[in-house]
Amino acid sequence: MRTVTMYPVVDMDKCKGCMRCERVCPVLSIKMESKKAVVDLENCMGCANCEQRCPEMAITMVHREHSRVVQTNLEGLDRGAVIDLCRRARLHPEQIICYCTATRAEEVAAAVLQGAKSPEEVSRQTGVRTGCKVECIQPVLRLLHAAGIVPERPARGYQWYGLTPTVWDISEEVKKKYARRGFYFNEDRKLLDALVEADERRKR
Repeated sequence: MRTVTMYPVVDMDKCKGCMRCERVCPVLSIKMESKKAVVDLENCMGCANCEQRCPEMAITMVHREHSRVVQTNLEGLDRGAVIDLCRRARLHPEQIICYCTATRAEEVAAAVLQGAKSPEEVSRQTGVRTGCKVECIQPVLRLLHAAGIVPERPARGYQWYGLTPTVWDISEEVKKKYARRGFYFNEDRKLLDALVEADERRKR
């Protein structure tokens, strides 16, 4: 759960229409109209990325009169489907994948199962990626890919970073190349698989 308590106000006299705020918004809630930044307050997460990156200091964060809670509810969803999606993404359902907002993998999986098809849509529904906005793009993309969704990088967004391979993604060629240097990828994978199986047995 994330509580949105702030929103950005744009000083139109200072705004030069450089589009920096538009590009750094993790939920694409800012766009240019007549070469000025306009904020979609309904989707704004109050992360202050626009304020922090504006070279003209034309944006000020102010308190909302009424805060807004962002959360994807897991009630009514097939718990097995949520767990299965997390497992396919190589994530534990209860694992926190965004420490800034304390968003767990299961909530992002629920948002994907409910129709979110991009990191921006996931962020609007769960709050993930609206803190530091750096590391949590990877688990979000992994969950989307596990659901068979390969989103297109937005033309005007900066907040995407490439996926880091997991032990399950390493090719046989790379394994052979580094085996002589003391890397034990297959053993690591067996250990991680065993930990997952042990956790599943414990919960039965």
